[in-house]
Amino acid sequence: MIQIVPSILSADFAYLGEEMAQVKAAGAQRIQVDVMDGIFVPNITVGPPVVQALRKATDLSLEVHLMIQHPERFLEVFAQAGADGIIVHQEACTHLHRAIQEIKALGKRAGVAINPATPAVVLEEIIQYLDLVLVMTVNPGFAGQEFIPSMLPKIRKVRQLIQERGLACELEVDGGIHVDTAPLVVDAGADVLVAGAAIFGQPGGVAAAMQRLRDSVSG
Repeated sequence: MIQIVPSILSADFAYLGEEMAQVKAAGAQRIQVDVMDGIFVPNITVGPPVVQALRKATDLSLEVHLMIQHPERFLEVFAQAGADGIIVHQEACTHLHRAIQEIKALGKRAGVAINPATPAVVLEEIIQYLDLVLVMTVNPGFAGQEFIPSMLPKIRKVRQLIQERGLACELEVDGGIHVDTAPLVVDAGADVLVAGAAIFGQPGGVAAAMQRLRDSVSG
């Protein structure tokens, strides 16, 4: 079954608790919290206090996507704030294996994200330790960007890595996901779709938007 994971980057922060209630009612099992530092990516978003507030507002699983330099410095603080899973970028971690070990030691699900210019081959020595791989299909930093079609072969390569090694590792895709692109990434091998702009602020509300995404990949 394909999972739809709403990203709060596109949510209305003035009504964040209500938005989380709506995505839960629409069948979401987890949400993604995009953390940006203005250095690794050209934008600044939220930090541990928002994760802590979300933890109080919802029982959905919280997946924290750290788009920051030196994420290993903040793993424990986000874990303590209430993250259930933590994703770090391969490009931001000098000692990636150590960071994954620490996430696991904190009792959290561990994921690695790779940017559009990063080849799938960088995952070969770390994928066996991961709960998920996140393939970025836009350059991280902003919501509402256009999907990069040339990422589809990379998704296929990551799926091949997972299958060849018999791993129980999710393949998540984030960036420009909507009803037209969702079937493409699912066909390429993704089983988790992160979406923000396609879910929040759409006609008919959150539930209708999530159903449209599900319908687009159900055939």
